Amino acid sequence: MPTPTTIDRRVFMSFFSGLGLSETLYPGVLWSRVQDEEQVTKEMLADAEAVAGLEFSDEERELMLEGLNDNLEAYELLRSVSIPNQVRPALSFDPAVPADALPQERRPLIPSRLGRVRRPSTMEELAFRSVAELAQLVRTRRVTSVELTELYLDRLERYGPRLECVIELTKDRAMEQARRADRELARGNYRGPLHGIPWGAKDLLATRGSRTTWGAKPFEEQRLDEDATVVQRLDGAGAVLVAKLTLGALAWGDVWYDGRTRNPWNPEQGSSGSSAGPAAATVAGLVGFAIGSETLGSIISPATRCGATGLRPTFGWVSRHGAMALSWSMDKLGPICRSVEDCALVMHAIHGPDGRDPTVRDVPFNWDGTRGIDGIRIGYLASAFERDRGERGAEWKEFDQRSLAMMRRIVAPLKPVELPDNERYPTQAMGFILSAEAAAAFDELTRSGRDDLLVRQQQRAWPNVFRQSRLVPAVEYIQANRLRTLLMEAMNAVFREVDVFIAPSFAPRLLQVTNLTGHPAVVLPNGYRDENGTPTSISFIGKMFGDGQVLAVAKAYQDATDFHRRHPPGFA
Repeated sequence: MPTPTTIDRRVFMSFFSGLGLSETLYPGVLWSRVQDEEQVTKEMLADAEAVAGLEFSDEERELMLEGLNDNLEAYELLRSVSIPNQVRPALSFDPAVPADALPQERRPLIPSRLGRVRRPSTMEELAFRSVAELAQLVRTRRVTSVELTELYLDRLERYGPRLECVIELTKDRAMEQARRADRELARGNYRGPLHGIPWGAKDLLATRGSRTTWGAKPFEEQRLDEDATVVQRLDGAGAVLVAKLTLGALAWGDVWYDGRTRNPWNPEQGSSGSSAGPAAATVAGLVGFAIGSETLGSIISPATRCGATGLRPTFGWVSRHGAMALSWSMDKLGPICRSVEDCALVMHAIHGPDGRDPTVRDVPFNWDGTRGIDGIRIGYLASAFERDRGERGAEWKEFDQRSLAMMRRIVAPLKPVELPDNERYPTQAMGFILSAEAAAAFDELTRSGRDDLLVRQQQRAWPNVFRQSRLVPAVEYIQANRLRTLLMEAMNAVFREVDVFIAPSFAPRLLQVTNLTGHPAVVLPNGYRDENGTPTSISFIGKMFGDGQVLAVAKAYQDATDFHRRHPPGFA
């Protein structure tokens, strides 16, 4: 989840404003008082009703007491069993896409055609090259994987401390993988465009032989004896893991147990979160690409702050096995890169079922970088481009309007679309779906009191949110998910009119709606603001499993601009 910074505070605050215990109807029964008593009493129940927004008669309370006290015994039995974070609930989230609407044909990967890419006079010049360009140099053996790996390891050591973006370097593993990649290539075995390319993993991905800290003090020395599926897939593609990169503690913000990850364009500023390290390291030229995750903006927000290009894939297309669970129905893993094309190349390697994450569908991801966007129906989120942002947001609105004008030059006409109506589908009221699932994922952390070890101890931080969320009634959680089903149906209706639409990245409700429904998004820089030249961004939203189309449209825009080719001056 993103840090509530100047670029996303309104989105974040509105989505979680329902979590204040003194103001909301959502948190449920106040069982904490039972700790001082042996059983639930009618007086306790009356207090609990007020917090849950309910009212029962005295006779009804009397009837409830025996069952509620039986529940307490059941809770104690359940809590006596230690449940690892990776164990999923018996219920799996399904984005409810009709099977006949999913892509069926599997086609070979076709990267964009590049001109001849020459080896530069110094290796340092390669630091900011795209994966596509690096791939051509490696494939033609103008540059070796060992050379690239040594370059990025050196830059990680030099610049990582300045950005506070590195948890741990994986030197031994990286050099072994790089040497293997070069040997294979010498024998004519080329695995594809990620062969020999160094990358960094957000440190919620399990990697054998390294710590997996989840950015949080209680797990600082945690070692998981496996590789996450995404790590295995990238190993299979020949990529070289060079570092575990920072994330905000337990995937919130950019503050982790040993610092705050910095924005390469302005190191006085945090990089936003929670994919803080992957975004900062990619933009600063410390890795060829990175893998991040998003639950509610954790790719969109740091990619915006740092000027990266990111893909938040369709929910259910990339396995999360071996990744820290925060919200089983909202977590998504995706690439953070320097170009749209790079995101497509990485997505091609990591998508698809593994038999270990039951939410993943067997749907082909097809990418043809030469195809263009003919036949793709494109829209724009009309009200978001028209709204008054006020004096502080005027600069952002100017960049958004320029992006819309650019798209109209690329393809015309654009069809106006709107998000489902907020009165019928109140996304703010569904915000506790995420927090309730997160509280379950870290239940033992809360009950043990070890949540006190987390660096951020304030109202809008995980320790407090976990505690509040223990009081969300199960019935309300299910009701919110039923309303979520209606929201998904309404959102799918929008995509009967278009295949892709362009939108300001932090348009009202955009992050909440599309993360609840599971629709894919591509975010990329669309300008640079103020005296520090910090980036702004624009987003493209696609239909379910329409990631190839949304990437194609985003690439058409990116090819017509040069924002993604700019680099933070302190790292060149």
